[in-house]
Amino acid sequence: MLQYFQGITVSALTVGDFVANLLVACLCGLLQVAFYRFAYRGPGYSVSFLNSLVLLAMITAMVIMVIGDSLARAFGLVGAMSIIRFRTAVKEVMDIVHIFLALAIGMTAGVGMHAAALFGTLLLGVVYVALVRNNVLTSSHDQYVIQFAYNAPPQQTNGHDLPYLSSLQKFCRYSKLVNVKSVGEGDVVEMSYHIKPKQKEGVSGLLKELKDMPGVRSVVVFSDEEQF
Repeated sequence: MLQYFQGITVSALTVGDFVANLLVACLCGLLQVAFYRFAYRGPGYSVSFLNSLVLLAMITAMVIMVIGDSLARAFGLVGAMSIIRFRTAVKEVMDIVHIFLALAIGMTAGVGMHAAALFGTLLLGVVYVALVRNNVLTSSHDQYVIQFAYNAPPQQTNGHDLPYLSSLQKFCRYSKLVNVKSVGEGDVVEMSYHIKPKQKEGVSGLLKELKDMPGVRSVVVFSDEEQF
């Protein structure tokens, strides 16, 4: 059995092939980063993360070339990698997808499938941009959570004559109370509603009307993309 593992080794890899595979991995990694930057939505992307994607593709290609056809090297690499502990938390699901894409790019380039690596990177990048920039899979009306503090008079706390309810009905197709919390002393409560506005501009109108309403303060609207 040991002789079998030692015998499955050797496919020659020239210096030119080694350099070409690394360059293709680097090029595909840079294309991936370009798609990421073009489609990214948020306050600011991490430059360190983008640099890591390019290097990860190249490192994976190098590892694949080192392993080659050798099962012994593959098992040795698994043993070496098992002692490393990765503790950095990845918060965005899409970042995890890009990490897997960088690994796939490196593996494809490492085995010399240059055309597949380039075509796969371009195709997946175009699909990614189409999904993110054009909101292909999102609903036509976004959903939000609105949170505000309300100084409620005692006679209104048990009734349905709360003044902000009419504003919610005016601007929202749907509203549902999800949390009520007492804040400080007195009758101040913090209300959280899950809302679906009639139109996107309705969020701004609701926000303005609640801010001008007596007894209402600290109005904040949360969504998946921004905070008003």
